[in-house]
Amino acid sequence: MVLVFAEQQNGTFKKATLEALSYGSNIAQTLGTEMAAVVLGECADTSVLAKYGADKIMHNSNAALNNYSSRAYTNAMAQVAQGASVIIFSDNVSARGMAPRLSARLQAGLVSGAIALPDTSNGFKVKKSVFSGKAFAHINVTTDKKIIALTPNAFGLIENPKAGTVETFEVALDEKDTAIQILETNTVSGDTVPLPEAELVVSGGRGLKGPENWGIVEDLAATIGATLACSRPVADSHWRPHHEHVGQTGGTIRPNLYIAIGISGAIQHLAGVNASKTIVVINKDPEAPFFKAADYGIVGDAFEVVPKLTEALKSYKAAQAN
Repeated sequence: MVLVFAEQQNGTFKKATLEALSYGSNIAQTLGTEMAAVVLGECADTSVLAKYGADKIMHNSNAALNNYSSRAYTNAMAQVAQGASVIIFSDNVSARGMAPRLSARLQAGLVSGAIALPDTSNGFKVKKSVFSGKAFAHINVTTDKKIIALTPNAFGLIENPKAGTVETFEVALDEKDTAIQILETNTVSGDTVPLPEAELVVSGGRGLKGPENWGIVEDLAATIGATLACSRPVADSHWRPHHEHVGQTGGTIRPNLYIAIGISGAIQHLAGVNASKTIVVINKDPEAPFFKAADYGIVGDAFEVVPKLTEALKSYKAAQAN
């Protein structure tokens, strides 16, 4: 059996979770077995999981699991994973707390940051990016149980409707599992797509000179329906919130389009964005390292180029609407 951790928040499953299900379903087909999705905490509707290949849905609705706890969640997964040969996570903050614990508990080989389906023609080889995306490694997992953490946006969503039979299961939790309590949760407001799930991203760096100039980035993003991002110096200077920081020490994204404005493109930043399908760089320095990674580059002053680009896009959209 292939087991997929179906992370949910207030009854909603993120795109990365559905992508992990699509990935797990494909592996299950290759191995000739079924796929089960594991849901922890109260969740009114799990039917969407069947749409992406869940033969069955294993649900524990214990309210004590409503808030994420790496210890409690690992214990729950360990108890339900005894019959699984492959366990799939989406490679996010939750998985980084659970997958290594589960790997040690089950004596299972772990590959994090996977970017492709395993090659089962000769063993069980999983491809991942290494050295900040500059190379690839093919890891042969030889343990009986295998754990894979899939890089978000690396595989895509593939619908494969299945029965999705719901089965409940119990979890034995002790006092240590619930020793950490969530006192308050602050969520990011707004209607834009969350950065890890965004397919269009507009990002700004120190070249914008200050937070008072961020309006040109926001206008461009709003025009094309993109999510905002920034470089580390911008977040460290408190021009933008830290959840928008992408790079080696921030978020890793794989959008279809990444527009970088006033960002030099140091290797630490590239590590978080170089898997983008199309990269557009706007920078007045023709020697900026980012141009070597760009699919399209504009050498020019962002304060002149970006407003003109935004107006051109608005005119194009208006013409298309007519």
